[in-house]
Amino acid sequence: MMNMRRSKVLSKLRRGEISLCAKLNLKDASVAEIACLCGFDCIWLDMEHVPNDWSTIENQINRAKVYDVDTVVRVSKGSYSDYIKPLEIDSSGIMVPHMISLKEAKELVWKTRFHPIGRRPADGGNADGAYCMMNFKEYIEAANKERFVIVQIEDPEALGEIDEIAKLDGIDMLFFGPGDFSQGIGKPGNLDAPEIDTARIKVAEIARKNNKFAGTVGNAETVDRLINVGYQFINVAADVIGLSTYFKGIYASINKKNNLISNSIYSK
Repeated sequence: MMNMRRSKVLSKLRRGEISLCAKLNLKDASVAEIACLCGFDCIWLDMEHVPNDWSTIENQINRAKVYDVDTVVRVSKGSYSDYIKPLEIDSSGIMVPHMISLKEAKELVWKTRFHPIGRRPADGGNADGAYCMMNFKEYIEAANKERFVIVQIEDPEALGEIDEIAKLDGIDMLFFGPGDFSQGIGKPGNLDAPEIDTARIKVAEIARKNNKFAGTVGNAETVDRLINVGYQFINVAADVIGLSTYFKGIYASINKKNNLISNSIYSK
């Protein structure tokens, strides 16, 4: 009998454990494989800001599945097709950016969850349904249980209805985005603004109060505090930052030692 792959992230979060994620902007599936080999539970693939196509995303998902690592696709905010395609090619979850209102959140659940929660259009003939080799009823039940939906709270407007959003069956996680939130409060890039810390704490509190998971971005220096606040899902790495840090560090150390002159447009 064919079964849907269980989500490693959901399994860990439901046990009260912490799940760490790495964000990928680069297209090569080998980058996803490297992140998997380094031990991350989940790879964040982006279709909001990155010009990825579906073949690229599918290749990265398949590479991660070899290592039993979850993938979450941040989708373009749009139609139901934008939301369910990542799930049908067997992403473990989707992340929807800029969830501002309860109305939007209800529409999202309706489009991405099967009966009895919503009315997601059903196919079953793709990777998540084992290409029609899964029993249909078992397929929709497993999809509702083993695939997660994340909404990004990254606008101050969302805080007005965040409690109602968190109550919705079908939404698994509230993910706080400090970068865009800083723009929303008129302090772009000031991630130390007190309003951001207040919002970060509130998102985690509301999520936990409503039996939902809390997610956000962090790093080695901030992860302990985020866990103490109540965050269980934390993105702590990014491929482009890793590569640029490595290349810049190597060049700087050699340049300093040998007194070389840089021709990089970014070194001036």
